Amino acid sequence: MTAFSRVQSQGQWGSLVCEMRSINHRYLEVGIHVPEMFRVLEMPMRELIRQHIKRGKIECVMRYQTSPEAEHSGLEVNTLLVKQLCDASEKIAGFLRDAGPVSPVDILRFPGVIETREADIKTLQDEIFHVLNLALKDLIAARAREGEELKHLFLQRMDLIQQQLSKVRERLPQVMQEQQDKMLKRFADVKLELDSGRLEQEMVIFAQKIDVAEEIDRTDTHVSEVRRVLKQGGLAGRRLDFLLQELNREANTLGSKSVDPVLTHAAVEMKVLIEQVREQVQNIE
Repeated sequence: MTAFSRVQSQGQWGSLVCEMRSINHRYLEVGIHVPEMFRVLEMPMRELIRQHIKRGKIECVMRYQTSPEAEHSGLEVNTLLVKQLCDASEKIAGFLRDAGPVSPVDILRFPGVIETREADIKTLQDEIFHVLNLALKDLIAARAREGEELKHLFLQRMDLIQQQLSKVRERLPQVMQEQQDKMLKRFADVKLELDSGRLEQEMVIFAQKIDVAEEIDRTDTHVSEVRRVLKQGGLAGRRLDFLLQELNREANTLGSKSVDPVLTHAAVEMKVLIEQVREQVQNIE
């Protein structure tokens, strides 16, 4: 499910910002993006997210900015490196005739001479996980709101499926009567007498051919189970996915046994409704 959260925290050490995004995905995939100094916390952060979210593609971005006071107090000169550079400059001057004295500015420009001491990771660890927990809580709440909307959509589709089942039940006796009338007319056209035993036998064969009572009953059962799972809540995605596969199988059987346009249309409508739900179910927990 799609969701977004952002939490920011500030202190004497600087500023922390945690952004989390969730998009639809059939399985759980977690991506962590943190500053290099936080790499040691990447696995615990990933595990914390996995404890609360079971499905979806989750992207977590943690940004850290030291405060100006911390940056100023943390400015240092790498004296060892400066001494090595000066010694190297004197050696190089011995090989170059026109080499002038080395400017202090040139030394300062050399990578690594000026160092900024970053805040100790241990002092930030508690704040990092505090911010992550808040962002995670907001993300889960946003996903829950979307899940509630999807729940209403699923229940509406289940109502429509049962409406199509009612049409099938109402239509079946008419189909049987129409088939009997067609058989009587066919024999009347060729002026042959059809004894009642033969007619009954033909109708039994036809009834067995179009018998969908089991499919209707199983579809009703699956729809009831979908409703129960939605009402129960919790981790329901994979269970609903399985139930919808079964519903689709029953709808296919209804369509294959159909000898009437009304029944065929009902089976097609059911498959459309089931597919609409399946597209969303694969994304929920």
